[in-house]
Amino acid sequence: MNTHLRRAVGAAAAAALGLPVLAACGGSDEGSGESKSKTVTLVSHDSFAASDAVLEEFTKQTGYKVKVLKSGDAGRAVNQAILSKSHPQGDVFFGVDNTLLSRALDKGIFAPYEAKGLDRVPKSLQADAAEHRVTPVDTGDICVNYDRAYFADHKLDPPQSFDDLVKPEYKDLLVTENSATSSPGLAFQLATVAKYGDDGWKDYWKKLKDNGVEVVDGWEQAYNDRFSGSAAGKKAKGDKPLVVSYASSPPAEVLGVKPAPKEGPTGVSTGTCFRQIEFAGLLKGAKNTDGGKALLDFLLSKRFQEDMPLQMFVKPATDDAKLPEVFTTYGARIDKPETLAPEKIAQNRDQWVKEWSSLVLR
Repeated sequence: MNTHLRRAVGAAAAAALGLPVLAACGGSDEGSGESKSKTVTLVSHDSFAASDAVLEEFTKQTGYKVKVLKSGDAGRAVNQAILSKSHPQGDVFFGVDNTLLSRALDKGIFAPYEAKGLDRVPKSLQADAAEHRVTPVDTGDICVNYDRAYFADHKLDPPQSFDDLVKPEYKDLLVTENSATSSPGLAFQLATVAKYGDDGWKDYWKKLKDNGVEVVDGWEQAYNDRFSGSAAGKKAKGDKPLVVSYASSPPAEVLGVKPAPKEGPTGVSTGTCFRQIEFAGLLKGAKNTDGGKALLDFLLSKRFQEDMPLQMFVKPATDDAKLPEVFTTYGARIDKPETLAPEKIAQNRDQWVKEWSSLVLR
């Protein structure tokens, strides 16, 4: 989820991505029966981030230092965890989202554990509530973003729905990512499946193609090169005022800007969103199961949940965590995102992507 956004939204955000391996700050030796290690290893995608102070607090509370092992983007990290399940690389995996969840569960890489604090997570986010093999940690929304200046200059209302995007007035304005190579691209395709159904989504994409949608390989190219509304896109002379990105992109655009603007340069088409949920789980066969359980508990703590938005540009899963002001001021509220059951995604994902590629890329 949100992997590429976290890499490239500006200097302030990039500074947040450094991950120290912290030394233990006291505490007793609480390792599992198999291992008395004071290190707990978190396996994740490249964009996991947490502030130094927060991870230091975990160490002070538990005696465990955190070692973070990055394994590429979300899809690659999940595949690596599956391939290494007989000899897991760490104790906890963070970063499998609802588009890939069933694949991980079917491959049996997680051990059941009901994390403390799960009662503060809405039931709608608990995709594995019966067995607790994974713990929901954060949410994010993939949505079309728009360049406010373009639409003001052209005296045109920005689109707010999927139906709007195929109207003649928005011809040649949208750039999206390849479903086969990009997590946001896949999520946007899944949103159209959820919106128009198993039969209707292909007809919708035919209309979108006829209306001049541009497809590029990944988010960075779409947002930083082709989109006219981002800071990077302006420098690259991007000419597309609509892009598939994240609901958290507008707050990222103004982070660190002084003086703070009254309104961000980009907006969100709130009727074009797909809800992603990101999970963590205790890896089956982990050497430090006690440390892994302690870390899963901590991921739901208010301290970690409130640190997370400005580190990873996602929203907390717990209902008592407060969002930072930049999110509440510049972010979009998505009340009715499109969703699909992880089981349905698992059953159809590969075929849907194959059909999309044949329809849109040829």
